[in-house]
Amino acid sequence: MIAEQDASPNPTDSPPNLAIEPLVGTAARLLALLQQLVRETHPSGGTADPIDLDSHLDRDLALDSLTRTELLRRIEQTFQIVLGERLLLAETPRDLVRLIRQAESEAGVQDAPAERMDSRVEREVVPRLSSAGIPERVATLIDMLDWHTQAHPNQSAIQIQGSNEQIEAAFTYAELQQGAQAVAAGLRQRGLQPRQTAAIMLPTGSDYFLSFFGTLLAGGVPVPIYPPARPTQIEEHLRRHIRLLGNAQTMILVTVPEAKIVARLLQTQLQDLRHVVTVAELQQSQDTWNAPPIGSDDLAFLQYTSGSTGDPKGVMLSHANLLANVRAMGRHIAVSPNDLFVSWLPLYHDMGLIGACLGSLYHGCPLIVMSPLTFLARPAHWLRAIHRHRATLSAAPNFAYELCARTIEEHDIAGLDLSSWRMACNGAEPVNPITLERFIARFGPYGFRPEAMAPVYGLAECSVGLALQPPGRGPVIDRVRRDALLTDGRAELASADDPSALQFPACGQPLAGHQIRIVDERGRELPERCEGQLEFKGPSATAGYYRNPDATRKLFPHGDGWLDSGDRAYVAGGDVYLTGRVKDLIIRGGRNLYPYELEQAVGDLNGIRKGCVAAFASNDPQIGSERLIVVAETRVTQADELAKLRQKIQGISVEILGIPPDDIALVRPHTVLKTSSGKIRRSGVRELYERNALNHGSRALWLQLTRMVISSGWVQARRCADRIGAYLYAAYAWLLFGLLAPATWLGIMTLPKREWRWKLSRFIALTLARLTGTPLTISGLAHLPAGPCVLVVNHASYLDAYVLIAMIPRSLHYVAKRELLNNPWLAQPLQRMGTLFVERFDARRSALEGLQIAEAAKKGQSLAFFPEGTFTRIPGLRSFRLGAFVAAAQAGVPVIPVIIRGTRSMLRAGSWLPRCNPLEVIVQPPLYPEGQDWQSVIQLRDTARASILQHCSEPDLGDTVNAPQSNAS
Repeated sequence: MIAEQDASPNPTDSPPNLAIEPLVGTAARLLALLQQLVRETHPSGGTADPIDLDSHLDRDLALDSLTRTELLRRIEQTFQIVLGERLLLAETPRDLVRLIRQAESEAGVQDAPAERMDSRVEREVVPRLSSAGIPERVATLIDMLDWHTQAHPNQSAIQIQGSNEQIEAAFTYAELQQGAQAVAAGLRQRGLQPRQTAAIMLPTGSDYFLSFFGTLLAGGVPVPIYPPARPTQIEEHLRRHIRLLGNAQTMILVTVPEAKIVARLLQTQLQDLRHVVTVAELQQSQDTWNAPPIGSDDLAFLQYTSGSTGDPKGVMLSHANLLANVRAMGRHIAVSPNDLFVSWLPLYHDMGLIGACLGSLYHGCPLIVMSPLTFLARPAHWLRAIHRHRATLSAAPNFAYELCARTIEEHDIAGLDLSSWRMACNGAEPVNPITLERFIARFGPYGFRPEAMAPVYGLAECSVGLALQPPGRGPVIDRVRRDALLTDGRAELASADDPSALQFPACGQPLAGHQIRIVDERGRELPERCEGQLEFKGPSATAGYYRNPDATRKLFPHGDGWLDSGDRAYVAGGDVYLTGRVKDLIIRGGRNLYPYELEQAVGDLNGIRKGCVAAFASNDPQIGSERLIVVAETRVTQADELAKLRQKIQGISVEILGIPPDDIALVRPHTVLKTSSGKIRRSGVRELYERNALNHGSRALWLQLTRMVISSGWVQARRCADRIGAYLYAAYAWLLFGLLAPATWLGIMTLPKREWRWKLSRFIALTLARLTGTPLTISGLAHLPAGPCVLVVNHASYLDAYVLIAMIPRSLHYVAKRELLNNPWLAQPLQRMGTLFVERFDARRSALEGLQIAEAAKKGQSLAFFPEGTFTRIPGLRSFRLGAFVAAAQAGVPVIPVIIRGTRSMLRAGSWLPRCNPLEVIVQPPLYPEGQDWQSVIQLRDTARASILQHCSEPDLGDTVNAPQSNAS
């Protein structure tokens, strides 16, 4: 993620000599290594194109995070270097070559054994509390932090481990509170009010903890959102989150410096977003922090569920919800200050933020955190941190345990001792019994005890935890008869020799004070070992989704306080066993089918990208039933190989489900949609499939050519006629302009009164529009005040000024760039029309002329600004400069937003071919400045721009700078 690149340069900055060097040495060895890895990963097809230095590791070579982990291991072995998570930021082999050379030249990094575990490495035991103090009676997270600060201010709270396995930053409870108070003061200074939301887009690090607790201390509501994986993805990443931030009504976005400039784009698209800041900027505030009144039922933070950027669902969690959850989980697994938690889990995810961070802080047990990128690059770092700090608690999704079991080599964990690990929670995604067995067998020799492995169940709608195993029990696997479960929904025990049995791990019992029930489709509770829909209730349960009443109603289907988890499960012996998601259920021939097992099996086929398979049901209105669809990513392109893959998938489906798929779509890499946490978005893939938006392949080439020849004749003829007509119209328009322009110029230069010059110009502009057949319409003229005002107008074409002259029935003082004075044919007429000029590049002169413009407004002159300052051929409203709004605020006159539509289509920048097009002018109601201070000016600008953006029918292309600029328009 973003912050993990701080210590290393951007991998996309390639040295010039690399572009022309022959493929020898480092480059040649790397490409050979990549070629071998791709052949192993895609044995049936490999890559469609040869691998070169500019092949994209994701798009072209389809190297997912797990494959990159293997690539990292091979690069370090081949080149005898230590590369670490810098590899995860690389996008091409060229980037990798640069990183390899950089690593080779860095002092000390050649000592590869330093990265390996040594039995002689001393353990760094973090001091625990001597007394078991837990804030049982606190009502809010703020009270919790204050309680610990008062009880033991110098006790270790959080330590942040870097990629070098050293502690890079640490907080005691007092330091965490003091740092958060400084951030809180900065947030309050920028206008954050109690119960307003502040988004946090930060990677794991000190800033995250300070911003989260600083927002709480300021009385605000944190909204964690995940940061982009690479710097090049920042803009796309932010645009994906526009709906989420809009739903949350986010007022402030706290992020890293690298993202801050791009993040300002959001301010032009989100009405509520006022500030994009870093933690360092917030901490510079000199204001003192005053604790706002916050109650236990107040909103503590919003947890947006995975995959929710399309239809944002922000789970509302109060202070009472969160404290109830961490207390119940702590009691269930007997957490005490003598424990220590090691976590690499993302802090924007409930398991990492609530389960690891808030749970540890509440119970007074130290927390060691590391970046998720560090874990992905070197899974051994997670286990070695548990060894080094004698950790007792940790948690991860199933894939993390699988990754450790499959990829960690012996030399990386020599001397490893996991005997201190008493609770290894496994949750957040389906738990695979095979993974449990593999991990236990792999790390048993290193002290890992089978009873420490603990599958758990939770969801954001219940804060994080809902069902946990008792400590020290170990995994319990239920083997049930496949036919009985799929056909009748009965979880009947299977015999030991039943090869078709389904296996489900027990996820524990409900937390104290919480309830789970299994119901049928009518809401009637089912007995034990009957599968149905899992519903729950308890003090940790959310009250609903933020500003999403439809989704909230669905969350409470019966209106009796029970929440729908969206999961299917059964209960046996007090344990809950998850069988699948309700929305992923496939009903075929009266049987309930679950996609997960089929997806796993298809993903194991050679030629199919593992983890990139989606199985789902698609309604067929013609037969009134559901069809079983399998979509799988592959790089195979040969027809015979694709046919073989389809045949294998069909056989697997018959073997597992008893029926073949109705359709198998083999698609190119990165087609199967996933959530931010890597889960398959089956509903999204189904939507693409039903819209025929997947790449099923093309018609035969001869058929395509035939269709093109038949259909293109008329099109070409029509285009030719249109082209001739366009040229004739353009020639006619320029002829009229050539005839009218000299007369206009002479009239302006000779008429003695400015008012007469304006009337002449308006008459000529209307005449030109009439003779060229240009429809002109205007609405909202009644909004023009009788007195002076400042017009701010969007700028799309050279025609904009002519349109304003024609349609606005009063003389205005245009504000234009001083460069126009360099043209003598324009300078004198513009001056005689009352145009005011400003310097754009000389700061002192710009400021002086800006004051003169403000004085003109104070004297009762009406001004007209194009606050974008320029225009381009690309449609879109750009950021506004501040000159017009400073002048209006200082003069105390209203700002009139004016929208011109159609001029860009009529005469686009870079083109001299005018086209006949209707033009429209919309005059919006006046906006009155609330004061002369800086914040009032900013608010006036933002409100005017939002009004113009709403009606200009063009996209928002606001640039990254909304800071003060010159007063030029």
